[in-house]
Amino acid sequence: MPLDIRSIVRPVAAVDVLVIAFIALLSIIAVVFLPGTAVWQIIAPFNLAMCAVILVLSLASVQPGLRMLRFLHDWYPVPAIFLLFKEVYIIIQSLGRQDIDPSLINIDHALFGVHPTVWITQFSFPLLTEILQLAYVSYYLLMVTLAIDLRVRGDYGKFSYVIFTVTYGFFLSYLGYVVFPAVGPRFTLHPFDSLDKELPGLFFTSLLRGFLNAGESIPNDIPNPVALAQRDAFPSGHTQMTLIVIYFAAHYRIRSRYVLYVLGTLLIISTVYLRYHYFVDLIGGALFMAFTVRTAPKLYSFLQRRGASPGSANLQRETTIPVPPE
Repeated sequence: MPLDIRSIVRPVAAVDVLVIAFIALLSIIAVVFLPGTAVWQIIAPFNLAMCAVILVLSLASVQPGLRMLRFLHDWYPVPAIFLLFKEVYIIIQSLGRQDIDPSLINIDHALFGVHPTVWITQFSFPLLTEILQLAYVSYYLLMVTLAIDLRVRGDYGKFSYVIFTVTYGFFLSYLGYVVFPAVGPRFTLHPFDSLDKELPGLFFTSLLRGFLNAGESIPNDIPNPVALAQRDAFPSGHTQMTLIVIYFAAHYRIRSRYVLYVLGTLLIISTVYLRYHYFVDLIGGALFMAFTVRTAPKLYSFLQRRGASPGSANLQRETTIPVPPE
């Protein structure tokens, strides 16, 4: 009996198409710019395996009685975003392009006449540093809180659209990192190994910094940490994605929106205060956010119509509820 390709494609949700397309794009970048390297030998099988898992989960999600697989399908973009973040890191490191930090530093100085991360240090004190470090590390929690709020109250259409838009926003920022590699002011304008002395916290700041450094592939006590650092300063993904969360929290009037407003505001301030970003990175993050929310509705509708048959569960559950106004 011949394989009906349409039976495989139709249940595929918009977010599945988006993730698979981004995986394909990263694979193409690796093939074109890193041919015959060990990087390609790692990325190729990993990407094929990830696509296979996504297709299996997508097919299973529309079958009755498979609640656990449907749950996994709903939430797999969360670990996928992190895994692809590390893949982007490998690609950027392998490409070896020159960092654009000097240009970002010059733009900041031209705008303000000072270096914002240096200027803001005069207002630092341990309690403020502790609060802002906690706010900074709440980054993923903000997005998960938004999604859980929508899922718990049964707004599956809004939940699916939020997951799609957040994933889309991350992927756009990743492409920004590839095009505009930069390490940020904690490596260029400030001595990285003196951060705990110059910006001390109270109880958890040092521990949280170490945790974040590990997530960005920076081991403890290495002689040249900038060589291994993630090139993820421009645009500020923290600013971009936090603004997206605030946007959805306001439009959908979720119960935790006021908490998200406060945490989100502190988080954006922390990006400069804690020396992770230049101020121009925040401007870039805001522009990327505007592009994301402007283009996501049409892209989502297009992919959903192409990826689901008229009577499929995905189409009924994910496109019957209007997306936020543009």
